[in-house]
Amino acid sequence: MKLRDFLIGVATGLAVAVIIKETTEQVAPYKPANKVLENIKNEFKEVAPIDGSWIFMKTEEFSNGVSTVPVYRGGISRVTDGNTETFEFAADARTGVVVDLQQV
Repeated sequence: MKLRDFLIGVATGLAVAVIIKETTEQVAPYKPANKVLENIKNEFKEVAPIDGSWIFMKTEEFSNGVSTVPVYRGGISRVTDGNTETFEFAADARTGVVVDLQQV
């Protein structure tokens, strides 16, 4: 096998890998976690000021018994009437829609 043929094979393999990666990201892209958190915080701010918030940057699978979707998990705390309320949420990683919200 000639060196030229080997290098052509390596270059072709790399090009195909890049194309596949870009295609899969376009088919099912995830919203950035910080944007999802910002949208959820804006919704909470309409009711009361936010005291703190957090979000896991990696997705995990969430099942509601019917379907399974990739979600970001996070939480928000706020103070209303002198009491601290803490909420944990799961937001769809593709759309940013909250699929589960629980007061802790």
